[in-house]
Amino acid sequence: MNILYEDNHLIVVNKRSGEIVQGDKTGDKPLSEIISRFIADRDNKPGAAFIGVPHRLDRPVTGIAVFAKTSKSLERLNEMFRNSEIEKKYWAIVANKPENPVGELKHYLVRNEKQNKSYASLLPKKDAKEARLLYKVLASSDRYHLIEVELLTGRHHQIRCQLAEIGCPIKGDLKYGAPRSNPNGSISLHARSIKFIHPVKKSEVIILAPPPEDSLWNAFMKIVKVQ
Repeated sequence: MNILYEDNHLIVVNKRSGEIVQGDKTGDKPLSEIISRFIADRDNKPGAAFIGVPHRLDRPVTGIAVFAKTSKSLERLNEMFRNSEIEKKYWAIVANKPENPVGELKHYLVRNEKQNKSYASLLPKKDAKEARLLYKVLASSDRYHLIEVELLTGRHHQIRCQLAEIGCPIKGDLKYGAPRSNPNGSISLHARSIKFIHPVKKSEVIILAPPPEDSLWNAFMKIVKVQ
């Protein structure tokens, strides 16, 4: 377990690409079950430990994944995510630089369940949900650009879809227009930070997750630190 934060109510881990947060039709063991077993074994608990899932990350995405260790904290976290009381920031690597270095994107997203894909429109559509995010370009290399995204809404594939809609598909994201995949099947989208008021203790919690260890992420980390 790459644990970033843990107390009696929460456990936050740095998810790797390929891991699923909650069980799906693939039948692969999800992080929720792995963490439950890990806690039970570590703490010598009989049976499985309670683990609730208040939010999800797409399978090829890395970074912060929050889990509840009690039903009370799960109920409160669900409410906080639903009411946008939790500040979430992501880092994305793209090949095409946005026209404006800082901005807000607003689209209306329609989810296609069969394709497991969302489609964006600038105008409201039937069954569409409003999607909003803030972004800024943090750093650039010869071929790629690092963008920080703050989600203002939480929609299916929101960051992937909205960045692609402005001509900036995320590196490795074939589903949304990237020209080639990443060697390990990941996409270069990382849940970098989260800030919220603890659902039980009522104190502020701020968590950062280091990006995956590879040459491109490492290069951007050096640039960002220099700045």
